[in-house]
Amino acid sequence: QMQLVESGGGLVQPGDSLRLSCATSGFILDYYSITWFRQAPGKEREGVSWFNGGAGSSRYADSVKGRFTISTDNVKNTVYLIMHSLKPEDTAVYYCAAKRISPTDGSRWHIAYEYEYWGQGTQVTVSS
Repeated sequence: QMQLVESGGGLVQPGDSLRLSCATSGFILDYYSITWFRQAPGKEREGVSWFNGGAGSSRYADSVKGRFTISTDNVKNTVYLIMHSLKPEDTAVYYCAAKRISPTDGSRWHIAYEYEYWGQGTQVTVSS
């Protein structure tokens, strides 16, 4: 059974750091793209960061470049989103999602409806 389980969210202050985890089961990460999305109240789901398990390449939304890093631990089958310099506008439910790698992933990684598998989400709140 293919499953994604997020953890690591919480309440932090502006400028703090946080590490989110996406524990995967049933996936061979070399064959899948794993993406972190987020959704704030009243807003559309937004692609935050993408990792191509086969090529080892990654992408970031402009809003998080230089602050967030995506990484994987293939032994633990876990994908991490390491977030620094958090801002109130980073407040959202964060989801990880997976789909089989395709040639167009580099330009379409942020399109939520193309993902087959989703976790349940973890809340991140940045507030003073």
